[in-house]
Amino acid sequence: MNSGGDNSESVYDVIVLGAGPAGENVADRVRAAGLTCAIVESELVGGECSYWACMPSKALLRPVQALAAARSVGGAAQAVTGGLDVAAVLARRDGFTSNWKDDGQAEWVDGIGADLVRGHGRLDGPRRVVVRATDGGSRTLTARHAVVVATGSRAVVPPLPGVETVRPWTSREATSATQVPARLAVVGGGVVGVEMATAWQALGSHVTLLVRGSALLDQVEPFAGELVAEGLTEAGVDVRLGVSATQLRRPDGGGPVTVTLDDGSQLEADEILFATGRAPRTDDIGLDSVGLEPGSWLDVDETCRVAAVEDGWLYAVGDVNHRALLTHQGKYQARLTGDAIGVRAAGREPDTRPWGAHAATADHDAVPQVVFTHPEVAAVGLTARQAAEKGLRTRVVDYDLGSVAGASLYADGYRGRARMVVDLDRDCLVGVTFAGPGVGELLHSATVAVAGQVPVARLWHAVPAYPTVSEVWLRLLETYRG
Repeated sequence: MNSGGDNSESVYDVIVLGAGPAGENVADRVRAAGLTCAIVESELVGGECSYWACMPSKALLRPVQALAAARSVGGAAQAVTGGLDVAAVLARRDGFTSNWKDDGQAEWVDGIGADLVRGHGRLDGPRRVVVRATDGGSRTLTARHAVVVATGSRAVVPPLPGVETVRPWTSREATSATQVPARLAVVGGGVVGVEMATAWQALGSHVTLLVRGSALLDQVEPFAGELVAEGLTEAGVDVRLGVSATQLRRPDGGGPVTVTLDDGSQLEADEILFATGRAPRTDDIGLDSVGLEPGSWLDVDETCRVAAVEDGWLYAVGDVNHRALLTHQGKYQARLTGDAIGVRAAGREPDTRPWGAHAATADHDAVPQVVFTHPEVAAVGLTARQAAEKGLRTRVVDYDLGSVAGASLYADGYRGRARMVVDLDRDCLVGVTFAGPGVGELLHSATVAVAGQVPVARLWHAVPAYPTVSEVWLRLLETYRG
């Protein structure tokens, strides 16, 4: 049911603020538990992931990867005689976003038996949400058991001189643009920065990547960022490390952006993208009415219940709790949280033991992520540095992916690297990283090994098929055994 503002008051078991992937999954699980649910959304049902992040960005990147893969195999390479069809790539992306219409997603909400309330929702004291619709009307919703905040995050643009007048891109503009800028400056060397540099360079932009630090992707193993930097440079991206933008200027009537750098030099670009971090979308959802600070991240326990709110009725899932800003982790939290709410509503206590049925343990120990550049990066768990910082006694094992038979068949001149971090005291893996073409499909095997705490001795009996890239598992274990 789609509802707007009709100045009415309604009571539900659970109210969810935000109809992105995390909010949808909470609603699905509490409905499965037999609870009534309203889900409030101020924009498009499906959220950031469906329209401005995961789906459109990967739709832009997949043709880049497919073309690179074809060009890396003798026989296929000779058949590739042109570049990407930009119009076709953008049209395919638009298809994945349903042309920024959410009819199908809204039908799904109706199909699970939840009520969709369109408008801006704000907390109004314990268990109460006031929704202001675009037509000016309002509804007051009251929750018997729980309110769940799933409002996500927004891009952060640094307050540089001139930034407001140049109309910079954020991730939203970068994934929804309809024209290819001749010159694109990208500020930031994290996932969004390197993925959008990859996509727009392949679509015809001359891309300059400006990175304040000394490496790309500084949250993963260093070798992965190095391989991505090499791939971007070979593709034609101007990768500049150790530089910062200090001032921006664009003529009043339009035209190129002039970027002043901290070394005094200047750079001209037709558009500039800031990929410089995220902030929680909690600044205008009424947190002050329940004793919390507007605009803050929401600290939660293992069932995603907000620790600072009495009586345990407020939960936060997805980006807003700052545990792991990834769609799949938000959905994971939402499934566990929805089940925990259902258990508590039935008068029982949820299972919050480590790796229990309602504990979001993977947020600490087994978070997987793929960076869809060329080459790809796939990682789960801890890096070697993070393991050392936690005081673990580990052994780090590296292997050249290009030496694996399956990889050499996958691409001529395959370049890549694999690493596993072994906890010597528990004899299990705490982290795995792959960097190379197509390694994203290796990641779930690593995630199972890390999340399952599978003993290294047992992994010997998981036999990889020959000749596939997965044979790297055998080579890592052989190197570990010595």
